[in-house]
Amino acid sequence: MIRHIVFFTAKDGIDAERLRDGLSILTGIPHARHLEIGLNQKTDPLSREVDIVVYGEFDDEAALAAYKAHPVYQRAIERVRPLREMRLAANFDTQAAVTAPRIARQAG
Repeated sequence: MIRHIVFFTAKDGIDAERLRDGLSILTGIPHARHLEIGLNQKTDPLSREVDIVVYGEFDDEAALAAYKAHPVYQRAIERVRPLREMRLAANFDTQAAVTAPRIARQAG
């Protein structure tokens, strides 16, 4: 499974709710196993810059690619791009994710 996580910040003077509303149409795309769009609670004292988090789960890379190729995805970009300042995205394969402590590897 592929996890897709995207962070957004709203431009100065733009309410983060408007950004979330623009992104909400992504939930209508059928290729995600699970998709959430949430407001950052901004409780971490070291990182409060992010306003919106998009979290998605996809069966595989093909499902993620189909999601991004969907016409609604393009409409979301058109709605959100004028409202956002920063966008950072990351994807990872859960099969390769570390889920337990790893023993440090020694050089040599």
